[in-house]
Amino acid sequence: MEQKQLKTREEILRDFESKGISIRGWAITHGIPPAIVHGLLKGERSGRIGKSHKAAVLLGLKYGEIVD
Repeated sequence: MEQKQLKTREEILRDFESKGISIRGWAITHGIPPAIVHGLLKGERSGRIGKSHKAAVLLGLKYGEIVD
């Protein structure tokens, strides 16, 4: 199984901007509290466990498995 290239926080923010997507809107669509996504994109959260892990994987900040 081939893994996707990880993205930087800056790349994710540029992607959101170019697509006209808000961080809040993306978070709500994926069932994640917006504060968690903001924290990840500011570097204040590591995305190690729980919903921050799920968000980091979905955003492409880290490799991992999402287990609900």
